[in-house]
Amino acid sequence: MRIFDPHIHMTSRTTDDYQRMAEAGVQAVVEPAFWLGQPRTNPGSFTDYFDSIIGWEPFRASQFGIKHHATIALNPKEANDPRCRPVLDLLPRYLAKDGVVAVGEIGYDSMTPAEDEVFAAQLALALDHELPALVHTPHRDKARGTQRSIDVVKESGIAPERVLLDHLNEVTVAAALEAGLWAGFSIYPDTKMSPDRMVAILREYGLDRVLVNSAADWGKSDPLLTVRTAEAMLAGGFDKDDVDRVLWRNPVEFYGQSGRLDLSDPAEAEATFAGNSILRGGS
Repeated sequence: MRIFDPHIHMTSRTTDDYQRMAEAGVQAVVEPAFWLGQPRTNPGSFTDYFDSIIGWEPFRASQFGIKHHATIALNPKEANDPRCRPVLDLLPRYLAKDGVVAVGEIGYDSMTPAEDEVFAAQLALALDHELPALVHTPHRDKARGTQRSIDVVKESGIAPERVLLDHLNEVTVAAALEAGLWAGFSIYPDTKMSPDRMVAILREYGLDRVLVNSAADWGKSDPLLTVRTAEAMLAGGFDKDDVDRVLWRNPVEFYGQSGRLDLSDPAEAEATFAGNSILRGGS
């Protein structure tokens, strides 16, 4: 069984997590830029963070045979902080990087006017850079936030099949699929989806344009919940090809639209990082 986790925040996880993931069959991950848990007070903090998730994290992942890519954006929560708005000017530099496969996470936290502006601006960047977009739906008032996200996507002119609407649930899945978008589900303890609920959604809505992720981060989360969902699918009557479609081929299809998804031997990334460290005088 091969697993591609299309939304996981490995900068918040330990090296032991990488090892456990590799042993369980996780072979590829995408790490979206997100809120780190406390406010950042200047754009330089984002520069360091972006550099880490496109440089250091691919190296860490490669030590365990895992391919690592990233999505880059100013996240919805910090879009409300005027100190962070200049981050928008930094994004084109990072969106040109080979390992960046989408613009994200963008979208809504509290559905403020500031979030409206930053969301629209970053969808425009996705169009300019010919990248897919990863959209975060709000944790509060999710149904209204999902519909508002769909409306903004339509207004932007980006093709719906190049947009992933994430953190969906039973209430919001139909609207996303009917709009032609990809539907993302986070299997996350207590606050989001469970493996059994995910299996029920797959039975009702099918396997097309569906992505399943762990969204594991600094909170109470589990980077192996994609694997647990695969097991629940098999126990629920889906076959191995169905599991491979949802947990490998679907994320490959979505992020492959970037033209940058590289699933070749990750040992090459490790060697490249080590060589660059030597050139910089690193140990």
